[in-house]
Amino acid sequence: MRQDLGTAEHKRVKEDALGTPWKKWGPYLSERQWGTVREDYSADGDAWNHFPHDQARSRAYRSGEDGLAGISDDTQTLCFALALWNGQDPILKERLFGLSNGEGNHGEDVKEYYFYLDNTPTHSYMQYLYKYPQRAYPYANLVETNRRRSRQELEYELIDTGVFADDRYFDVVVEYAKTAPEDILIRITVANRGSEPAHIHVLPTLWFRNVWTWAPGAPKPVLRGMEGQKGARTVMASHGELGDRWLHVDGEVPLLFTENETNSQRLSGAANAGPYTKDGINDCVVLGRSEAVNPAGSGTKMAAHYTVEVPPGGTQVVRLRLTDRAPNATDPFAGFDESVDVRKREADEFYAAITPASATEDQARVMRQALAGMLWSKQFYLFELDRWIVDHGGDLFSSSGGPTRNRDWGHMVNADIISMPDKWEYPWYAAWDLAFHTIALSLVDLDFAKQQLDLMLGQLYQHPSGQIPAYEWNFSDVNPPVHAWATLAVYRFEQAARGKGDLAFLKRSFGKLMANFTWWVNRKDRFGKNVFEGGFLGLDNIGVFDRSAPLPTGGYLEQADGTAWMAFFSQNMLELAIEIAVCDPSYEPLAAKFIDHLLWIAHAVNHVGPDGMWDEEDGFFYDVLRLPDGSAKRLKVRSMVGLLPLCATSITEPWQRDMVPAVMQLFNERTQRMPGLLANVYAGRGHADRGLMALVGPERLRRILTRMLDEREFLSPHGIRAVSRYHLAHPYVFQAGGREYRV
Repeated sequence: MRQDLGTAEHKRVKEDALGTPWKKWGPYLSERQWGTVREDYSADGDAWNHFPHDQARSRAYRSGEDGLAGISDDTQTLCFALALWNGQDPILKERLFGLSNGEGNHGEDVKEYYFYLDNTPTHSYMQYLYKYPQRAYPYANLVETNRRRSRQELEYELIDTGVFADDRYFDVVVEYAKTAPEDILIRITVANRGSEPAHIHVLPTLWFRNVWTWAPGAPKPVLRGMEGQKGARTVMASHGELGDRWLHVDGEVPLLFTENETNSQRLSGAANAGPYTKDGINDCVVLGRSEAVNPAGSGTKMAAHYTVEVPPGGTQVVRLRLTDRAPNATDPFAGFDESVDVRKREADEFYAAITPASATEDQARVMRQALAGMLWSKQFYLFELDRWIVDHGGDLFSSSGGPTRNRDWGHMVNADIISMPDKWEYPWYAAWDLAFHTIALSLVDLDFAKQQLDLMLGQLYQHPSGQIPAYEWNFSDVNPPVHAWATLAVYRFEQAARGKGDLAFLKRSFGKLMANFTWWVNRKDRFGKNVFEGGFLGLDNIGVFDRSAPLPTGGYLEQADGTAWMAFFSQNMLELAIEIAVCDPSYEPLAAKFIDHLLWIAHAVNHVGPDGMWDEEDGFFYDVLRLPDGSAKRLKVRSMVGLLPLCATSITEPWQRDMVPAVMQLFNERTQRMPGLLANVYAGRGHADRGLMALVGPERLRRILTRMLDEREFLSPHGIRAVSRYHLAHPYVFQAGGREYRV
């Protein structure tokens, strides 16, 4: 799929790469900043309870912002989002509501209905839908009912409360369209889906992220109302580094100003720094406290207050313009709707150009909305570990005092736009999730995909030991080593899309990936036997034990999936080395090194015996528990763990073998000297003389597939199960320390 297509959006992507900042503004606002590790300053590390949803409207954030259908610049200096009030709720709807990890019967869970409808790589056009009930939002009901439910019961959802009965809700569609990199048209369309007229307060909100509270003496930015065109209002946003921006508001509506500062009096009874606080607009609109906003018309947070009645089945439209262009005599809303519609058509053209011609209309729609979801999930992520540790009373150069969480990661300074797993439930990057994200993102924005991979290998992310950070709850946790695979996949995609791969990207990644591979070998191969442990590995819900915690039996776990992942990692590094060696022969010995690793790992995985991972009787791979007395026991749970060795497969083209004869010679010399190594890996030739090297040979492959494709085991109507259905009637039970562990 080529990416040198000539649509207007493709041209903007190219212009951005050359320095025109089309991506400076985007959907970079989180949907949940409260309850995160970044905002946790508790003594016990209980992030959820240290900063709950109820405090979010009143307490200034330290390391980011959140909002509803929001945007920000790429340093999250200035933010814009939507707030709503139906006249019934106890608070403004400024952010999505959901249950904390301890409140949900299945953990944290957003309890709203919102949809990412459209987005382009430069965010030149974006569309978002939020469904807002006209009845009072049932905050307490959702918390209390879910808290009473067990893990075996279904979750209690917002629709179950009856709040949407009789279609008494609003569809609120927010659109953003850029006429220039920093000239953003904002159109908010409110549709009444009910059968009666309904009132709604629409409060488009602009604010500065608070950095001044934590940096005494730092200049404080300001939002200030100013004279606007007839029939409109204008707000000037002034910041020492960002410069000046202007928000034009269509209609002569009230402008409410306050400060993005903590209401300490509400939270703890302490005195406030000033009369105006973060929740001032909420208190003015919902509680009728006009003194909560600044009559002088200035502050660091403001909202335009639209009060509209929407007829049954009807709509009302609110228009705004956020721009870096100083006001002049021109009407800021001239040609507004036409410009939005142009960007919408250009988005249509962009997706038409990248969608396979064979796709049906429904398939094309699914592809477009899925990619829109990926683009909406970009977020400014700020975590300055050095300051965070010191703020907790720790010392970067000593082990005394301060937090225990992430203590070894003081080198990290994260302040970047990163693709999130989910901006509410998981508003923090997970390195191995991110690797998969880059594959999808390559379809729309190759440069951003490569930049994401570069980030995790950069000096402000990757640990000096070579470990790639996992996620903010524990950067030292271990996830599957898929970064090399993603690097290779993105490189291959670029070759196909642009006719040439980025060899510089490959080279700068390779050295950092070597460091990560070495970290795995040194830290996770306990006795140098090429059998690996891993810990979490992303499959925590299907093991006998919590694989991130010490085992109740003592000893350690040799993981079939962890070892398979390392074989896969070796293959990826081999392919990367060969690709580079074609142009730089100095990489040939490195390719040979990874052939060696692969052969030794294959020998360890395929070892036959009572303490091996392969069970000849069952025809399946299992984890092996190594006990303190030296004995070993297979944990005979048929799960995805035993299927993962199938993934360790690599293919070489004939031309690649021809271009690296030294690598092939080293391979032949090694296997001739130690033929037993080759006996444990399948190496053969296939169609068009392509070479295949696999961890699992044909005979074992057939035995594993017999289970994987059996509907009584792994095959389901919706794909491959993580755990075999066999265990529904035959649970695996393990006794240890007077406790029963069951799968």
